[in-house]
Amino acid sequence: MKAIRVHEVGGPDVMKLEDIPRLDPAGGEARVRLEAIGVNYIDTYHRTGLYKVPLPFTPGMEAAGIVDAVGPDVKDVRAGDRVAYAGTLGAYAEQAVVPAEKLVPLPNGLETQDAAAAMLQGLTAQYLTRSTFPLKPGHTVLIHAAAGGVGLLLVQIAKHLGARVLGTVSTDEKARAATEAGADAIILYKEMDFAAEVKKLTAGRGVDVVYDSVGKSTYEKSIASLAPRGMLVLFGNASGPVPPIDPLALSAAGSIFMTRPTMAHHVATREELLSRSKELFSWLRSGTLRLTIHRSLPLANASEAHRLLEGRQTMGKLLLIP
Repeated sequence: MKAIRVHEVGGPDVMKLEDIPRLDPAGGEARVRLEAIGVNYIDTYHRTGLYKVPLPFTPGMEAAGIVDAVGPDVKDVRAGDRVAYAGTLGAYAEQAVVPAEKLVPLPNGLETQDAAAAMLQGLTAQYLTRSTFPLKPGHTVLIHAAAGGVGLLLVQIAKHLGARVLGTVSTDEKARAATEAGADAIILYKEMDFAAEVKKLTAGRGVDVVYDSVGKSTYEKSIASLAPRGMLVLFGNASGPVPPIDPLALSAAGSIFMTRPTMAHHVATREELLSRSKELFSWLRSGTLRLTIHRSLPLANASEAHRLLEGRQTMGKLLLIP
């Protein structure tokens, strides 16, 4: 079968399409014939070595398709099931072997490409807004990269849960996309100091929570954007990792809270995975969440997909099609 392989860390061009032996599922595993693969920032972290994985490897943490074989002792899925998953490395391929307990059956009415576009980013947006900082009516939030894949979902969920949404974007085109998703106010961060603008928009108070996927270039002003006892949620490193922060800086900023969550700890059991997926799928099927798929590219064009993502040239989701 064909798969993207990385033999050394580096730029997008280290990813090569190769023929590799077909994988067979072992006990507790299922093999999925992939129909759509999600492209995410974590894939770039693996490729560059920011998040270290053994070499060589096949990138990709999210996909959807059809189960075509199961190993011994598998009870959660069977051959022929339409499924999606997130959080298991090896998705940039025609087939993937995945622990069966990580596979989520797709309900009728949910397209495979939509499932691949929604799993990792959608579950991330779900746990950020429902568990990390549970949003309620009356909260005001700041969402960085509000026109990105997670950002557009966060905007829609936050509005659904009754929050007032402020978002940062880089261009007028992205501002329109975030506004159409429901954002109440948009800040063009290249043209203005977003922390100062947040204070203006909140009558000097600041926001209850900042959802920050950018990291190094935004975290200081994210802290300055918070109301007393607000929460900084760092869930990505698009501009680089955040350096160590003196706890006294959190005190001086208003006794604020800071957390660095990851999805693995929010879907640690199958019960929690299915519960979060059920809510996510219900939002998608009801129209509460609308997906924006920026582009679908052939699997062989994985390098181009990474260049688009890292160049911040996307609005919404990038997919690879085997």
